[in-house]
Amino acid sequence: MIQMSLNGRVALVTGGSRGIGRAIVEKLAADGAKVAFVYNSSSTAADEIVAAQAALGFEVKAFQADVCDKAAAEKVINDVVEMWGSLDILVNNAGIIKDGLLATMDSNQWQAVIDTNLTSVFNFCQSVTRQMMSQRYGRIINMSSVAADVSNPGQANYAASKGGVEGFTRCIATELARRGITANAVAPGFIQTDMTEAVVEMAGAEIKKKIPARRLGLPEDIANAVLFFAQESSSYVTGQILKVDGGLTLGGI
Repeated sequence: MIQMSLNGRVALVTGGSRGIGRAIVEKLAADGAKVAFVYNSSSTAADEIVAAQAALGFEVKAFQADVCDKAAAEKVINDVVEMWGSLDILVNNAGIIKDGLLATMDSNQWQAVIDTNLTSVFNFCQSVTRQMMSQRYGRIINMSSVAADVSNPGQANYAASKGGVEGFTRCIATELARRGITANAVAPGFIQTDMTEAVVEMAGAEIKKKIPARRLGLPEDIANAVLFFAQESSSYVTGQILKVDGGLTLGGI
């Protein structure tokens, strides 16, 4: 029998109804955690995930919320704690892309990406901190991107949001370490998801030529990294940014 290392743990994943988020929900549940996830608009997709996981014998719950709304974040966290008695693992995965060159990017494109990708991380991290501090235990995993290090034209808003996530993660790691709480980030490269489909179609085979592994990543590749940070075995790892990119950022040929 496979030992499930997250038995008894409670996790919350934002942006959990599709792509990388769904893979994370499924991975944490399969490893024994009770998992709540936040979705924005697709109740059909959310309900399908809950039903599929229930059929496997896993306890998964869905919450509709705007991750940019601080009050909504606090309510979700309070509801999860009330429902299951604790909240041990927070995965800030919600994110959007609204690309545009700086000269033509409007303020709404900028603000929407900053709010969804960065401010939401602040909202959920601050809201969960008191609970994790009282438990003297917590795992915070934030989703960054290799875009924080690799410049792509038209992604000033996205790169700024992900660079902010990395700086924020390092800072809170130093604040929370003495309370038994770790904070780390995962930085995906090119991953096959709905959100990146248009980019992948435009670049085609050229993207794979830039990746030493010669393939695009899968959502499960990111979920595996999140699982490592969520487990007890990573208790001495904090403030780290783990690139999961098939070697894209190594700078080789």
